[in-house]
Amino acid sequence: MSLPADMNLVFDWDKPEDKNEAAAMDDAANFIRAIYRGVDKGTADDAAVVTYSTAGGLRYAKTQIESRVDGGWTATGTRRHYQATTRLGPKGTSVEVAFCVDSSKFFGQEIKTGKVLKTEPSIEDFDHFEIIMVKHPTGKDLWQASEVYVEAEATQCR
Repeated sequence: MSLPADMNLVFDWDKPEDKNEAAAMDDAANFIRAIYRGVDKGTADDAAVVTYSTAGGLRYAKTQIESRVDGGWTATGTRRHYQATTRLGPKGTSVEVAFCVDSSKFFGQEIKTGKVLKTEPSIEDFDHFEIIMVKHPTGKDLWQASEVYVEAEATQCR
C-alpha cells in the first residue's frame, strides 16, 4: 500500500511466533497505513480502509480521515509505532494488538498552502493503542480492525 514519500510510518516491533498473532499484527499495521492512505487520497472510502477494518474499526478510521479532510490538511513526517504486544482471543478468531505511538516528528500539513503545522514535542505526542483484530471469515489470512481504543497522552509510551 503506497503512501507519499514524506509520510513515513515506522513499525518498530518484532513479530510474535504465533502465526495468527503475527498476521493480526501485520494487518494492524496495514490498518494504520490505510488510515493515512485515506488521508492522503482525501477519502474515507479508499479500498484499503474497507479491507483492513470493520465495525468499530471502520468507524474509527472514517472519523480520523474525515476530520483531517474536512480540516483541509494531510500529514507529513515520521510516526513511530513500538512496544507492541499481542494477545490471542479465547476462540482464536480475535487478537488484541497493543502498541505505543510517538508522533513527535509527525505533523499536520495544510493542503492549500503546504504549510507544516509543527508543534513542540510534548506528552500529547504519545498515545497507546489497543486494536482488536478479527479474522475475516472469507479472507485468507486477512485480519480486520474491529475495535480501536486509544489512550491519549500515554505516559507509559514516553
